[in-house]
Parts: sequence; C-alpha cells; structure tokens
Amino acid sequence: MTEPVDWRADGVPQSARFGDIYHSESGALAQARHVFLAGCGLPEAWAGQPQWRILETGFGLGLSFLTAWQAWRADPQRPRLLHFVSVEAHPVSRDDLRRAATAYPELAPLAAELGAQWWGLLPGFHRLAFDQGRVLLTLCIGDVQPMLRTQQHFEADSIFLDGFSPERNPQMWSPETLKAVTRFARRGTRVASWTIARAVRDALTQYGFQLGKAPGLPPKRDCLQGVFEPAWQIRRRAPLPAPIAVPDRCAVIGAGLAGAAVAASLARRGWQVTVFEAGARPAAGASGLPVGVLAPHVSPDDALLSRLTRAGVRATWQQLEALLAQGSDWRACGVLERRAAGLDRLPAGWTAEGPNESWHASAAQLREAGLPADAPALWHARGGWVRPARLVEAWLAQPGIALETDRRVARIEAPEDGLACWTLHDAQGTLLAEAERVVIAAGFESRALAPALALQPVRGQVAWGRMDDGVRLPHMPINGDGHLIAHVPDPDGALWLTGATFDRDSSDAAPRGADTESNRERLARLHPDAALQLASAFERGDAKAWAGVRCASGDRRPLVGPLDPASPRGAWLCTAMGSRGLTFAALCAELLAAQWHGEPLPLPASQARALDAQRASAQMLASAR
Repeated sequence: MTEPVDWRADGVPQSARFGDIYHSESGALAQARHVFLAGCGLPEAWAGQPQWRILETGFGLGLSFLTAWQAWRADPQRPRLLHFVSVEAHPVSRDDLRRAATAYPELAPLAAELGAQWWGLLPGFHRLAFDQGRVLLTLCIGDVQPMLRTQQHFEADSIFLDGFSPERNPQMWSPETLKAVTRFARRGTRVASWTIARAVRDALTQYGFQLGKAPGLPPKRDCLQGVFEPAWQIRRRAPLPAPIAVPDRCAVIGAGLAGAAVAASLARRGWQVTVFEAGARPAAGASGLPVGVLAPHVSPDDALLSRLTRAGVRATWQQLEALLAQGSDWRACGVLERRAAGLDRLPAGWTAEGPNESWHASAAQLREAGLPADAPALWHARGGWVRPARLVEAWLAQPGIALETDRRVARIEAPEDGLACWTLHDAQGTLLAEAERVVIAAGFESRALAPALALQPVRGQVAWGRMDDGVRLPHMPINGDGHLIAHVPDPDGALWLTGATFDRDSSDAAPRGADTESNRERLARLHPDAALQLASAFERGDAKAWAGVRCASGDRRPLVGPLDPASPRGAWLCTAMGSRGLTFAALCAELLAAQWHGEPLPLPASQARALDAQRASAQMLASAR
C-alpha cells in the first residue's frame, strides 16, 4: 500500500505517520530552489560538467527532484547527465505526486512523466530514466541506513538532507545516518538542509563538513549550508577506480541485444562507438528471434534472479516506450504464466493491490486466455511481447554509433607501452579498428576472444507461422514450459510463435525436424486448445522453424565487467544473457556504463557483484581443480 497523505485546507500536504508537513508553507518549489539548489550552488556549480550526482535522504513528494530536473532542462550549460539518488521508506501514491505539483506549472509536466514510471516500487532500488536517459533517478525504497549501506559507493557532488523534522523522525537525522551519508562525499561536496538543529550540525562537523547558516525560507529564519572539507586525509576501504573524464572511441563486438544496448548507453554519455558484427545484419544470432516474451521471474523467497529480472524489465520497458512503436514492435499486454500445481506461491507480503506487478491470475484472465478457471497461473501486468531485432535496430540508430557488418573480429590486442589504443584484427590479421576501450558482447562467440571464461552454448528452436482465418489464439503471451505468442502484426500476416527447446552444449543453429515436433508437444501441454487449432499448420508444414544459440554462464546470470580485474581500463565483457536477453541487455549496459563513469549504479552493490564477470573465471578455475 502507498503512504497516505493528508491535504490541509491551505493545500499543504501532511504526513499522518509523522505528524509533520512535507514542505515549508512558503511552497515546495521555493524551498527546493532556495534551500537545496541555491544551498549547493546550483545550477552554477554544474556548468560544463560531464555529469552531476545528487544524493537526497528523503524523496517525499518528489518536488526537490522535479525542481532539480527543471533547472537542468532550463540550463544551456547543464551537464550531459544528471543523477539523482534518493531514499524513501514510505512512497506516496501516483495521484499525490501529481497533486503536489499542480500548483507549479513548470513542474506539472515533469510530474506527469514521473507518475508514468511510478510503478512496482517494492523495497529495493528502482532506476527511472527521463529525457532520453540523460536524467536518471535512482529510488531506494526502504529505511535510510540500510539503503545507504546497500548502495555502491559513489562520489556525490551535492547532498540534500531532507525528511521530516528531527523531533518527528529522529532516525533520518541520527549520527549513524549522517555518517553513512558522509561516505558519499568528496572534498568539495556541498550539503544543504532546511534544519539547523544543533545535533545535526554537531554530527556533520564531526564527520568533516564545514557548516554555516544562511537566511532561511519563512517561517524558518535560517537554513544550513556546508562543504565537505575534513582536516584529515580521506581514506576509503576500497578506493574507487578513476572514472573516465572524457569519452573517446569504443569498439563493441557483437550487434545483438547485449552489444546494441552497450553501444546506446555509451553513446548517450558521449562515446563514439563502432559496433562490429560478424553476420550480414544486426541481430543475426540469437537476438534475431522473430518475437520474444518480456516478463519477470517470480519466486516465493524473492530470490536474486527475481530481483534482477524486475530491475531488468523496468530498464527494458523504458527503452521500449521511448524507442519502439507500441502495438507493432512490442505490446504491453501482460503475460500469463502457467505453473505446476502448488508452485504458484508468491513472496510473503505481496498483495493484489500492492506494488508487486505480478499476482495470481484471475478467473477472468484465465478465461480470456482460453485456459481452465482453476489452472495455477500468475499474471505479470508488467509484461508483453517484443520483436528483438526492432529494439536492436533502434539502439544502433542512436547518434554516435557506427555499425560494421560482415566484420568478424578474430583478435584484439592490448595497447603497447606508450600507446593508448586497443587494436582489433580479422582472421587474416587485417587491422579493423583502433579504440581506447573494447567491449566483448558477442554471445557464445565471445569465447574466441575470452577463452578463459566458462561460457556455455544453449541451442534453442521455436516454431512459428502466420495466423489463418478462423484461428482464435489468446491475445496475451502464455508462458510456462515454453511459451505461446500470437497476434503479432506483420505486413505478410499476423504471426504466432511457440517454443523453445533448450539444448545445452549445442552450438548448431540448423533447424531440426525433431525439435519442431518437440515444440508441438510442448504447446499441447501449455495450451491444449491452441495446439489443436495449429495442428493443421504443423501437419501441412506451414509451421516454420527458427533456431539460435544463446550464451549462458555457469550460474545462469549475465557477465558484466573487465576481463582482467587488475586492468579495469582494458577489455570488458557484457554477455551470457542466456534466454533473458530482452530482460537483461539494457540493465547490464547501464551497469557497465555506470562503472566506467563513476556513476551511481542501477542496482544494489550485492546485485552488481552478482553480475561481475570475474565469477566466470573463478568458476573455470574451480572446475579445473
């Protein structure tokens, strides 16, 4: 359930939980501009910077974020990227977000955009993207201290200390919380707050901030401003690698979902990216699946894979809405997932009305899908079908990206002493390119360039065809043991697709008749009526076969990170998406780009480590022993 907001007669929002107002009676916009932006020297301080990172301790109704975003939009000297990281234990409703901004015409359109992404806010991290991915809001839903502990360390440029008053919400202003905030400060980081409580000032001073009072916003006489300039040498337990200050040239190997997503993320940050594809076109490998399902994984204990796929679905969803045509390139129609009896349990605390976007399928949904009313099944509201090649093409069409097809990279060579560039060569030794950075994103073919990694080929084949007149298949994808997708628009007639097989250690992409029959049998178990309706298509030979080879790691999670951890500026990997390329590609690309640039990560630190490429090397060493 969302946090209720009491709206007073004068229009000021108040929290029933804390008995305190969300912002000054002088107005939220005035408070955000005077106390927080001006208190941190903004927008002047960010002029000409490649990025600016703001850390906030209480999101509330989002008005400080919206004000910072509006100031960024209006500033011709704005940084290329604006990061806003905010902690909120009790998120309000979408309606209250929008209502809070209605008094400010310059904020209302931005609040509408924020409201459109205000979904699925379960405890944890949520990355929301705006303005073509150049304004990134990382919402950390949960108590402030645990959320700060789980955030990978980054250097904030500005810190907004907000929240209900120290008397009403002492945990937000405790010495422990302020010490955790200080972990994100660098020398010169400016801090601002509306409170001048003595305990807050004493704690911040103890932790290295030099503070002063400034004129406040009525009815407050003063507000707090400061800068992090400790008298001692700053020591970090794990020093951060130096972020890339000036993007240059990058070569990405592979033009499937993973490679195209990486290219787009880096291009947004100013890189000139050349993508090399061994095939004659992008998405020539496993990403060339005619149509695929996008849906999260759900487990009763909310396992790591479940949390990662939710983050991945959000990242992909934003890209689909921004780049593709709804209804023809993809469809946000929901996904119904069949489960075996007794295996449809959900995490404790989830409810039909809660922020979880997955719940038990209703009798009406099952009936619409053409399934028995008592069939165990889940409904994923945030799911649908996607034509992967369309997404790949849209990513590669972004400014700053060049595509080279029929270019198989056979060898990459590290820079020699005194040189800054990697070199890429084909099988004949011909120089293909020079670049300051290289990302290997070639699926299973990545093993040719990274032979020390434990990568497994997983062959998959689907059956597909065109819908005959009179065939009545469900309009939403059905997932489970295989999947069924129908009513996919196409110039030559609407498509249906079912499958897929899962053959480990097979890299043969040639279609097999036995696999077509296997997919037909799988469909009969998944949706008996659909199998009957499509029987004639299989018998006439109208059901076509498509096969591709996925790439998987030993633990079935993607690999993102440097090939050599001792050389983080060397070649990087972004591969092993398995059968979840649509789910993971955008998320992994943003994780890689954030690590290069010293940005806040889109995932908690533990989840980012769970995707680190060094796992594959460790798995290889363990198996060798």
